[in-house]
Amino acid sequence: MGDSGRLAPVDARPLLLSDLEYELPAELIAQRPAADRDGSRLLVLDRADDSFSDGDFVDLPSLVNSDDLVVVNDTRVVPAKLSARRATGGKVSGLFVRVIEGRLWEVLLTQTSRLKTGERLNLLPAEYGDALVLTAHDGGGRWRAELQSDVSTDAVLERVGRTPLPPYIRRGAHNDNDEIDRASYQTVFAARPGAVAAPTAALHFTPRVLAAMEQRGVERATVTLHVGPGTFAPVAETCLDDHAMHGEWFDMPAATADAIRSCRARSGRVLAIGTTTARVLETCAAEGDTRASSGWTGLFIKPPYAFRCVDALLTNFHLPRSTLLALVMAFAGRALTRRAYAHAVASRYRFYSYGDAMLIV
Repeated sequence: MGDSGRLAPVDARPLLLSDLEYELPAELIAQRPAADRDGSRLLVLDRADDSFSDGDFVDLPSLVNSDDLVVVNDTRVVPAKLSARRATGGKVSGLFVRVIEGRLWEVLLTQTSRLKTGERLNLLPAEYGDALVLTAHDGGGRWRAELQSDVSTDAVLERVGRTPLPPYIRRGAHNDNDEIDRASYQTVFAARPGAVAAPTAALHFTPRVLAAMEQRGVERATVTLHVGPGTFAPVAETCLDDHAMHGEWFDMPAATADAIRSCRARSGRVLAIGTTTARVLETCAAEGDTRASSGWTGLFIKPPYAFRCVDALLTNFHLPRSTLLALVMAFAGRALTRRAYAHAVASRYRFYSYGDAMLIV
């Protein structure tokens, strides 16, 4: 077990929604990635002395020790944003969430109050003849829908789907740069399709950064967590103890569990690349020893929380009122996190998915 729990400031007060508020000028929300992926800035937080310092992402290899283990999320973002037309001619926007079974999808749809079970939605562009038939309404905008196509789900999404950018990244109704976003909103580790949002901390990595880490002898391992649409859902409850965390599918390979045990044996640190990776690691370390596992996790990490696996965390700057910011506060402490965010705003860091990064050690 690492020393994360020892370093994390102890604050047993329930986390309130007001703890997750901060003021952010709209112009600091990054609309495009940096010209070079690894050209982002890096704010380094040191929990041991309650301090932070400014740097650049290319500094990361020098901040990782040779006996550390870097763990990344290898999920791949699918082109999940959909448009469809009803038989009445009306247009419906939606988001593919997952395959429930066979050709049965879970989707999020707009204009839910007008839709009916049994209705056919013709996916656009219509030239391919792909369609969905609504089979059940699960509440809110969630529907179950049966795919009507002679090709696979992956093939349908590739030809009719678009990049599911988060709502704070503004694009025109006809995003002519979707091919650029398909490449930019994908990490160099992406291998297993299934996410509808990128694990954004990993977007900064490039072959040259990875090569520099390998030259230092740093080991790397992978987990999978297919990021779902709930990652962008703001918390509404006044006390976060009342918030129900969304579930996401994960996989912890046996090789990664073995690598974590080896890292522990040599007194190295486990560096989680992103909050999604951290959730997998902590889910699989719930009983103390990290074990290979797969399934669904609804783990909500918020103060106070004793980390069992993660010793260091690389993450981006997150939205106010988000569960992601709550996780960062659980790891770095509420006061240090708030000070660091205030500094980042004052220093004109770029925020959110395409923004700059923070390393917490």
